[in-house]
Amino acid sequence: MTKTTLNSLDLPGAPGDTRVVVAMSGGVDSSVVAALLKDQGYDVIGMTLQLYDHGEATHRAGACCAGQDIYDARRVAEDLGIPHYVLDYESRFREAVIDAFADSYLAGETPVPCIACNQQVKFKDLLQTARDLGADALATGHYVASRSISGANGHRALYRARDPERDQSYFLFATTQEQIDFLRFPLGDMTKQETRALARKYGLSVSEKSDSQDICFVPTGSYAQVIERLRPGAAEPGDIVHLDGRVLGRHEGIIHFTVGQRRGIGVAIGEPLYVVDLDAEARRVVVGPREALSTRFVSLREVNWVGDGPLPAHPQHTGPLDVHAKVRSTRPPQPARLIAGEAGLEVELLDGEYGVSPGQACVLYESDTDQSRVLGGGWIDAARPADEFAAGLHDTAAAATLAAE
Repeated sequence: MTKTTLNSLDLPGAPGDTRVVVAMSGGVDSSVVAALLKDQGYDVIGMTLQLYDHGEATHRAGACCAGQDIYDARRVAEDLGIPHYVLDYESRFREAVIDAFADSYLAGETPVPCIACNQQVKFKDLLQTARDLGADALATGHYVASRSISGANGHRALYRARDPERDQSYFLFATTQEQIDFLRFPLGDMTKQETRALARKYGLSVSEKSDSQDICFVPTGSYAQVIERLRPGAAEPGDIVHLDGRVLGRHEGIIHFTVGQRRGIGVAIGEPLYVVDLDAEARRVVVGPREALSTRFVSLREVNWVGDGPLPAHPQHTGPLDVHAKVRSTRPPQPARLIAGEAGLEVELLDGEYGVSPGQACVLYESDTDQSRVLGGGWIDAARPADEFAAGLHDTAAAATLAAE
């Protein structure tokens, strides 16, 4: 039996016979991907998404600008001699990402719009467009690795990037198995320094361009300002209430607060206070000591599983599943157990965590080692402390509710 020869993207055939669409954001990472694949002889098509228009937005360091990014992507494509298309996805992006972001904040959650963008736009609509163009793969500049799974009939798996400081696997937990099989991430085994070096080697005009540090549609860094513009009048004032039931002051809208926040609460009682809960229906900001932020269990919704075997909720699975979990993109995976709870799948964080908020993502990994496999994850629906602390916390929360009423 003749063994099929695979190219550098683990696809059959010569690079010249392999069409790859590259999602070009206008930054250095995706530009290097386009240049690298072009240099290797692939049939490369560049594609940039028009997702938003800031108009007169402030062009400060660390902020991104749609017009400039599109111009940069087009210039790189011209220099590389590859076709380049700009797709207008503004209405789709607003509906699937921006509106959902605003509604989530108004519900007292802490959303992660970059995950929603990957899930609802880039790896859904853009991926389908790549298929329509006859592409064999869609490549991006994300720092995450993917490799073929031995004995899995051509399926691939996601892994943490080689550079832990750049790893973006947290933002890709919702990627389905079908999407993983079609996607390629050429930077997954590179460091940022190596990427910059390649940009200079290829003479890319964006080689020294700064990385964007902000959510793309929040150029000023003020989430509340964006939400107030999208939902005029929705941010209603309410009480700031201590867990022991005391009303400590007033606020101008829960959108100005996030669970775990310490600074800028606007009240002082001689001891450190943290936001421990946001009651959107009653418009209450509940504050208390740091220990009230302790979280041991999180319940998940919209779980995406790309690991081997069934989930604990499956009839064929018996008992909890040992995993590692991240509830923040900047934290390393910690030991956890995935279990079937009364309300659905839950994750027990064995070392505990502080300041976990509904709306965030809980991403699951095979281990805490470098380049460990991504097993999937879900959106956090609720968070609760260890059982021994739960009773006291619930009692004080109930007292706060009664006092406010």
